[in-house]
Amino acid sequence: MRQIKNIGININTSKDRDGKILDTIISIIKSINKDACISIYYDSKGLNSQKSYNLDMLIALGGDGTILNAAREICSYGVPILGVNIGNLGFLAGVEISDFEKSIKSIFSGHYFIEDRSMITCHFSKDGKAYEYNALNDIVLAKGTLSRIVRYDIHVNDNFYTSFTGDGVIVSTPTGSTAYSLSAGGPIIFPTLDVISITPICPHTQGMSTMILNSTEKTRITVKKCNERVYLTVDGQESIELDKIDTIYITSSHCKCKLIRLKEYDYFDILRKKIMWRTRECVGDR
Repeated sequence: MRQIKNIGININTSKDRDGKILDTIISIIKSINKDACISIYYDSKGLNSQKSYNLDMLIALGGDGTILNAAREICSYGVPILGVNIGNLGFLAGVEISDFEKSIKSIFSGHYFIEDRSMITCHFSKDGKAYEYNALNDIVLAKGTLSRIVRYDIHVNDNFYTSFTGDGVIVSTPTGSTAYSLSAGGPIIFPTLDVISITPICPHTQGMSTMILNSTEKTRITVKKCNERVYLTVDGQESIELDKIDTIYITSSHCKCKLIRLKEYDYFDILRKKIMWRTRECVGDR
């Protein structure tokens, strides 16, 4: 178990406008470990800088979007992330803000584990320049609001898989299976599985459903847009218009998102409460 001394705190300033939550978190950490060296990051800015390489842990204060942003910026350094929910849903977070003091004491005592979450990478070229984006949740290709339907041709390992017209396509990690993919009819995938899913959005082809692939498979999506506007979105946060781009390559990323989990972390309990909302009492409910 790694010794935790260098701690980064990434705060979503829109959820802590007066800085009181950040001050409280710093005060709690210092009261437990006065020798802790704390670095502050605002809205994920600077997380990909060299100084982040030496962090033993990053505390992401916000909601799921804050964790997604942090994961993309810091994944190449292998820094474990503790998500602390101060937002609405906080499905990815391991800790609620009300439980922070108890949780950080457990972490300093070594009562935690690291959960590896797979990520995906998309590649494309534009005007002779190569672009690459990592995603923890998903890569989405979708038509613009007023655009007509678009055709998507999909190849897996250079083998033709399918062609369909529709609103778009979602390539998702298991982590992202409970996000956009789920609302588009995709399955819930256990988050530590090493697979990738491809889910069509409103396909005009009867029988089209999600395809689950081994993470080693390579996906190529060619967009036939006929002058319609199509956008590539990374984790629902970064958007790129596919103006002169018609082919996107998606593979498993060499990076892993490392999430800090307490020993009592229960994925299914959180799934029921935060994704499935209220379910009837069943065996296993507390």
